Amino acid sequence: MNKGELVDKIAEGADITKASAGRSLDSLISALTEELADGGDVALVGFGTFKTSARSARKGRNPQTGAEIQIAASNAPGFKAGKALKNACN
Repeated sequence: MNKGELVDKIAEGADITKASAGRSLDSLISALTEELADGGDVALVGFGTFKTSARSARKGRNPQTGAEIQIAASNAPGFKAGKALKNACN
């Protein structure tokens, strides 16, 4: 499912226009992004938790040349599925 198909599904399920559903989805994505960028977590009970984890700096290799390179520290977004979502998938 891509974003357009998700917007269609939301519009149908909530009985709203596709334009409203698209704005709602964009607003959700924006709110999640802002919270994670600020270092916070977003917990949706029954669905899951979005959070960031810190990756420390490390050494790596350039696959083309084999030369050793330094990989900078970064923050990586992650998602942990909730119990209801796990049960729905099994």
